[in-house]
This record gives sequence, C-alpha cells and structure tokens, in this order.
Amino acid sequence: MPELPEVETTRRGIAPWLEGAVIAALEVRQPALRWPIPADLPSRVQGCQIGLLVRRSKYLILPLQNQAASAQAPLALLCHLGMSGSLRLVDSQAPWKKHDHYQLTLKSEVADNPPRALRYHDPRRFGALLACDESLEHHPLLCRLGPEPLDDAFDAAYLYQITRKSSRAIKTLIMDAHAVVGVGNIYASEALFLAGIDPRKAAKRLSRPACVRLVDQIKQVLQAAIEQGGTTLKDFVGGDGKPGYFVQQLRVYGREGQPCLVCQTPLRKVVLGQRATCFCPLCQR
Repeated sequence: MPELPEVETTRRGIAPWLEGAVIAALEVRQPALRWPIPADLPSRVQGCQIGLLVRRSKYLILPLQNQAASAQAPLALLCHLGMSGSLRLVDSQAPWKKHDHYQLTLKSEVADNPPRALRYHDPRRFGALLACDESLEHHPLLCRLGPEPLDDAFDAAYLYQITRKSSRAIKTLIMDAHAVVGVGNIYASEALFLAGIDPRKAAKRLSRPACVRLVDQIKQVLQAAIEQGGTTLKDFVGGDGKPGYFVQQLRVYGREGQPCLVCQTPLRKVVLGQRATCFCPLCQR
C-alpha cells in the first residue's frame, strides 16, 4: 500500500504540471472505486484552475479556483491511491490501460501540442476521487487525523503525552492515524529498529529518552524514503512512472529469519494489529 513517502513522492512529481493549470475535462471510465466517483463531478470541475497541491496524511488535495466554471464547483478534489493505485502524467491521447479508471485532462497553452493528463491506474480499485465542498479541516475523512510526522507538532513531548495511558503495543499506536498520520507498516518497523525499541512494548512503558529517539527516527526514515522516491515492493510508481528505491535500505521489514544487520541475530516475526512485524530480539528492547 502506498504510504506517506509514496504519496509525497507523487505530489512532488505531479505538482509542477498541475499547479496553475486549468481542467479541460475529467473523463471517468470506472466510477466504482472505494467510494463511487460522483456522476456530476466532471461537469463541476471543468474549467477550474488547480491551486497548490497539498498532502494530508495519505490524501492528495487539489484546491480548485472557479474560472468561469459551474457555480457548484467543489473547493478541492481529494485523491487517495488506495492499496495499489498510482497517478501518472501522460499524453491525454495515450491508449488507456486495463486498470486506468479516470483522467484529468489539462488545458494546453499551445494549440498544436496534445494536452497532458493526470491518469489514475489501480488494479484493486480501492482508491478514491472525491469532491470536497467544505473546509478541509471539517471534511469527515480529514477532521480527526493526528499531526503530520514531519511537522514540528509531532515531537517527543507529544509522543510521551499520548503514550501515558495506552497499553497498546507502541508499533500499533504509531500506526494509528489518530495519533500521527502516515507512519505505515514499513516505516514504523524501520523506525523502531533504528530507535532500539521492541515493537511489542506497551506504549505507556516508553521513557522520555525513548520517545526522543523514536520521534527522531520516524522523521529520519520518512525523509530518507521521500528522497529515495518511496518503497516499491510491487505496484507503486511515482508520477513519472519510476519505482521507489528505499526498499534497498530496509533493515528489518520483510527480512524474517535473516540475520540482523547489526548483531547477526536472526530477525523474528510477530503479528501486531493484524500486520506482520519483523524485529531484532537483541537490538530492540
């Protein structure tokens, strides 16, 4: 599943082409995604200008400005990549692939050039394209989310505070979007290893120094993954169609039974919150 680094990689890849562009058309080939694409959405967004792209958790937000468009134009479009989705910039006249579901065609500034389009590909159809008609902080999918892990609001003091009354495993807690967004299975496993913390440990047992280490490693791991274009295990590609290379830096994720890269102890695997979790029983306490 695309995590925060993969979504951020996509945002950075498509933003230079979308920001300031006018939507010429929205073509929907398959509306039955995780939530059905509204039938009137193409007419509502046609003629709107796209503002500065924003990522909130794993959602991509395309703010819209009404440029002689419908009076019912939404304030923004919310895009989610689901479990296997990707957004790519293509020639609007390029042949559609089997699992291409919608295309946002941009108005071309040069009459002789074929317009570019943002096309969504998703074999599992678990992504989404939704209209946001209210302010983002009040949207039901966004209003209860925790802080962004790369923002200053997510610090050791915050993590220490929210762990005090939680008996959940620390890995389960940091993967909860109500606590902090975007720390998925891969990056939670990697950050906990680098911080030397057993993923099974009850959150309330973390000391202040442990919270400092964990916050620091979450930020470092996510930033490194973004710089490497995310982690491609199977489906993910960025907006330019290229895979992510952070998979080459994985220390514990997916390495059950292999030797720890630090102490050579065989890595163990447990299931926490229905997610496979690999860790080193010696390095992580």
